[in-house]
Amino acid sequence: MDMRKLVGRNVQRIRQRKHLTQEQLAESSGFSQQYISGLEKGRRNPTIITIYELAALGVSHMDLVQPDKQT
Repeated sequence: MDMRKLVGRNVQRIRQRKHLTQEQLAESSGFSQQYISGLEKGRRNPTIITIYELAALGVSHMDLVQPDKQT
């Protein structure tokens, strides 16, 4: 299982479910829009600190690493 892709899919799914743009998530999380884009594409290797900071989505850090049905 590629954790980068898993986290990226989860971030994108949750962001879209909350009707947020990448720019809005970037603003609330402190990351750049380019970083969010790379993360969602599975090109970034998020640290545990990054995962906690992405809780700006209003979800548990565990929601970002949970396997989904596509895995």
